[in-house]
Amino acid sequence: MSLQEQFTQAQADSKNLSERPDNMTLLKIYGLFKQGSAGDATGDRPGMTDFVGRAKFDAWAGLKGTTQEAAMQQYVDLITSLKD
Repeated sequence: MSLQEQFTQAQADSKNLSERPDNMTLLKIYGLFKQGSAGDATGDRPGMTDFVGRAKFDAWAGLKGTTQEAAMQQYVDLITSLKD
């Protein structure tokens, strides 16, 4: 199975985890997904009153410079570890 197929399968698997991950893990999942699918963070950082948006943007921006392939693999590995 190609990395892209594994990534797509991990996306589907992430919606069916047996228990909801903690917030820090959710942010890591989000950041890896965005980095793997879109590359480095773009746009402006959300304002101080948008706590969730700001945290999500920071999780994504923190992965700047990580290749999309590396982010995809880390995403697949993380979702796989959460499924067990």
